[in-house]
Amino acid sequence: MRILLTATASYAPPRGGATRSNLVWLNHLAAAGHACRVVCGAPGQGAPFRRHPSILPIEVEDPSRRVQALRRQIAEFQPDWVLVSSEDLGHALLHEAHHSAAGRVVYLAHTPQFFPFGPASWNPDPHAAEMVARSAAVVVVGRRMAAYVERELGRAAVVIHPPIYGAGPFPNLANFERGLVAMINPCAVKGISIFLDAAQRLPACRFGATPGWGSTAAGLQALARLPNVEILPNPAGIEELLRGTRILLMPSLWYEGFGLIVMEAMLRGIPVVASDSGGLREAKQGTGYLIPVAGIERYLPVFDEHGMPEPVAPANDAAPWAAAIEQLISDPAAYRRESEASWVAAHRFVSTLDGGQMERFLLSLARTTPRSAQPEAATIESLSPDRRAWLLERLHRRGMAR
Repeated sequence: MRILLTATASYAPPRGGATRSNLVWLNHLAAAGHACRVVCGAPGQGAPFRRHPSILPIEVEDPSRRVQALRRQIAEFQPDWVLVSSEDLGHALLHEAHHSAAGRVVYLAHTPQFFPFGPASWNPDPHAAEMVARSAAVVVVGRRMAAYVERELGRAAVVIHPPIYGAGPFPNLANFERGLVAMINPCAVKGISIFLDAAQRLPACRFGATPGWGSTAAGLQALARLPNVEILPNPAGIEELLRGTRILLMPSLWYEGFGLIVMEAMLRGIPVVASDSGGLREAKQGTGYLIPVAGIERYLPVFDEHGMPEPVAPANDAAPWAAAIEQLISDPAAYRRESEASWVAAHRFVSTLDGGQMERFLLSLARTTPRSAQPEAATIESLSPDRRAWLLERLHRRGMAR
């Protein structure tokens, strides 16, 4: 197959769970022999992520030129499937994909705030929502998000969780005696207000914050003013970040798609205190310390230095968060129970993941998509060279080729 992925985000390096998930899927597809390209944003700074050498990135900084690049790549590359990631706030890439590759668009629904539909959307667009609904498929990473898409769009979604966590074994990094109460990507939507309040309530406890795509200068200044908060550099890898973590805090106030970092911490036995927002309940896999929050319900037409709209964040009491942290840092039995439960639940979940699931799904989708949705007649001559080779190989294996 020929696979073309597009998103506004940078993939060199990928920042955030959505881009990392997409690249993991592409790595598996490329390793299986499929031709893969990415039309994406310009390279940025951050931790590197290993990309399969055969994947061709087309990196374009200007959004309008990115749409043009997508159009050229569809015409030149003739992809079997165009994977449009939800990180496309203006929905321009989605429009172009449906225009230039009708019947071959698969929507990767990662981040509800970027969807053109639903109460969490920053930019609702009925026309774009209709295009998502008539895509060949909508792929999500968790059951909670599948229910959201079906409820808000009236379209069934397919759950394919990326094998993003690696093969293991995963070191047990649990440490009751020392380490930081850590937060990644401290910003308004991720609950920096709760983090700051909890740190003030527990002055003897050491906290750490690793800036991410949503962190602003004002937020970092607020963190720096607290003597028990350490601002951490971006690490080379997730284990480097988690190695000094005693407890992971995830006080997110927006609707989360899943919360990959929650699973990554739990795989290493680190207790996670998280908000009960969106897919975080699913990521916690029945473990403890899931705290209800009043989530963000609307945004102002005011944008920060990253172009993110300013959320109207309701007040949340940090007392339950401080109490949970205090229990985990003062009660070794409580810490051990949560660490062990997290380890078991995360390993059980990750053991079910399958790196070939996306490939098999796209291949099966090619066979089940209605003829009316296909841009070409379903003849052997109309297939791409990759798909033709795949079909002939399967026929040969079944003894049907002569």
